[in-house]
Amino acid sequence: MFFDVDRTWKAVIKTTKDAGNAFKSFTADGLFTTFENCGQTLDKVQNSLEDYLEKKRMAFPRFYFLSNDELLEILAQTRDPRAVQPHMGKCFDGIKSLDFGGEGSKNSATQDNRIFGMRSPEGEAVDFGPNLKARGNVENWLTATETEMRVTLKACLKAGVFDYMEKKRDAWLFEHCSQVILACCGIFWAREVVTAFESPDVDAELKVCFARCVDQLTDLTVLTRSELTKLQRKVVSTVITLDVHARDIVEDMITNQTHKETDFGWQMQLRFYWLEDDDNCRVRQTNAGFWYGYEYMGAQMRLVVTPMTDRCYMTLSGALHLKLGGAPAGPAGTGKTETTKDLAKGLAVQCIVFNCGDNLDYHFMAKFFCGLCQCGAWACFDEFNRINIEVLSVVAQQMISIQNALRSIPRGETQSRFNFDGKEIKIIETFGAFITMNPGYAGRTELPDNLKVLFRPV
Repeated sequence: MFFDVDRTWKAVIKTTKDAGNAFKSFTADGLFTTFENCGQTLDKVQNSLEDYLEKKRMAFPRFYFLSNDELLEILAQTRDPRAVQPHMGKCFDGIKSLDFGGEGSKNSATQDNRIFGMRSPEGEAVDFGPNLKARGNVENWLTATETEMRVTLKACLKAGVFDYMEKKRDAWLFEHCSQVILACCGIFWAREVVTAFESPDVDAELKVCFARCVDQLTDLTVLTRSELTKLQRKVVSTVITLDVHARDIVEDMITNQTHKETDFGWQMQLRFYWLEDDDNCRVRQTNAGFWYGYEYMGAQMRLVVTPMTDRCYMTLSGALHLKLGGAPAGPAGTGKTETTKDLAKGLAVQCIVFNCGDNLDYHFMAKFFCGLCQCGAWACFDEFNRINIEVLSVVAQQMISIQNALRSIPRGETQSRFNFDGKEIKIIETFGAFITMNPGYAGRTELPDNLKVLFRPV
């Protein structure tokens, strides 16, 4: 159909050039009808293309985060798996590229398109199992890669937990990937504090725990003065950031006489537990509980945790527990988006930051929500109140149907299916929507009431 239009266009232009007279050429009989028909044909072509891309996106929902042009670039080179490399960063938070072997890789090049592992933007490498190959349709092997990422990280975390108990912490630090190190440090810190609570003399045990936190920080201080690679230094500084917070919390608990596991001073913390029975990591805060997400984050830096950050986390995790969104509001540059992103890093969930403008329509929002629901990812809509009020009222309806679907996920299940925007899609329980707003700026819309009630304000 496209080539028919192309041929017609070239023929008309050739005739126009040969005639050499604009008025005669443009008033030729049937020209207007021909162009009208061509326009309709191109509309059909565009719609068919949209349908085709939609099918691909339904098969691999992270394609929703790519533009049509980017997706077509990947699909046009299906035979070359390496064509996805420039776009990996948009589909996965912490994967810059996949290791197919060959140039610059420690794995020898092979012709069977085996994927050896993933590489983060900071240069950290995590190896996959032996059976992952980039064969067949790109959406199929990328889905397999996503599954492999989670399986590999879960195995790494389990290995990290058992290693921690047997090795010196300094040596253990450089034997695992950054994300596993941070999660394990959180798990063992929570374990030590809970053990202190269970002892007859809680105060003395908490003081021992505090002394251990100080010793660990002293060891890390010595490490920072040694010869470290850029990546190792990044890992150590992130561990220091979280260790300082852990030390401060223990100190606060000693000061405030927090002596029970049920006391609010402990319950309000973001706590990591390795559950032997489930063979999985559980993250808890107040009455909310989440399974660790195993989304690869690379060796990203983490926020310095202040009492303010803790309170924000508490409101946001409480909102997720009630299947609501979160709405951090405040002046520019106060860390609304960063706090949301940092909580996502803690729970190992993908977080897509999206800057809103008045050019957004409800069709685009529906597509975006489609991708988020099926990935179980978080979205942080920056400057949400810049969207036009007419669009916001439709977005409210979209959010209500998503939140109802989240609440209807059967107990013990992690996903279910529901009707959204005229088609049935799956929804994964980790989905979360967050909106950030700058109150009082010129040209900002006041949120409609039916949308306000879907987000907990921070």
